[in-house]
Amino acid sequence: MTCVDRGHLLTEQANPASASLDQLSSSELVDLFCREDEKALLAMEAAAPALAEAVEAISARLRSGGRLFYLGAGTSGRLGVLDAAECPPTFCTPPELVQGVLAGGAPALLRSSEGLEDLREAGRHDLIERGFSPGDALVGIAAGGTTPYVLGGLEHARAIGALAIAMACVPSEQAPMPCAIDIRLVTGAELLTGSTRLKAGTATKMALNIISTGVMVRLGKVYGNRMVDVAVTNSKLEDRALRILKDLAGVEREQGPALLAAAGGSVKRALVMAAAGLSAEQADEALGAHDGQVRQALEAAGVSLPQAQPAPSAPAPS
Repeated sequence: MTCVDRGHLLTEQANPASASLDQLSSSELVDLFCREDEKALLAMEAAAPALAEAVEAISARLRSGGRLFYLGAGTSGRLGVLDAAECPPTFCTPPELVQGVLAGGAPALLRSSEGLEDLREAGRHDLIERGFSPGDALVGIAAGGTTPYVLGGLEHARAIGALAIAMACVPSEQAPMPCAIDIRLVTGAELLTGSTRLKAGTATKMALNIISTGVMVRLGKVYGNRMVDVAVTNSKLEDRALRILKDLAGVEREQGPALLAAAGGSVKRALVMAAAGLSAEQADEALGAHDGQVRQALEAAGVSLPQAQPAPSAPAPS
């Protein structure tokens, strides 16, 4: 194993603000972390143009039948797996549409397998094993931008003509990555030197939130700010679905379960049925004619839903 000097990377440098970290009181330590974590938001704002470009490019791939893959090792890979796992319940997507690929596979979620990130060929192998194709999109996540596992995956994506997106927390000149879209979340040196599960991890999670949510908005999974394609798989999500139908289409809560049943459990279908007075089949036709977009389907039917506002909060007890 070749040991490469990575001391030039911003994520590996010592942070002067935490030079006395081991001498701080608990209160001082917490205050320092709170101040330092503000840099994650600043990094997000600087990367906004690249994030917007990624949302548009990924959406185009998925509309054409492609899939989205997150590839990473360690914390970066786990964050990708986490974001991918949230898509089916939140947006009713099939599990294969957004996939998280972690060096070491499922066991590495619970127990670190950091040595596997040094295998460049493993990134390519894991994508091939998942059937990664030219029509798909890949977000390769590596805080320091040098992880061989991720670089191997990005190289493979570019070689076959897939969309390759890099996400790192160091400037491009410190660690160039093979990609079409380069997302750099420059969060600076960590309070615990080299521990990129801190600010770098926070910024990465924020960026993935934006990417997956933005893509699903573009794909018609959202109306206003409501997740109208939520999967009704437990009591909490059924309650959310019933409130969506009530707030947007005026469906009384007692009538909601029967409507959902008639719609085959699809909140989006139920919403169009109730708002436009359509059957399930007609609702499917309306949605299909407008790429699954609820707003356009209803506008074509001459229906306009309100922009639902949250119910006012109860006054705090005096």
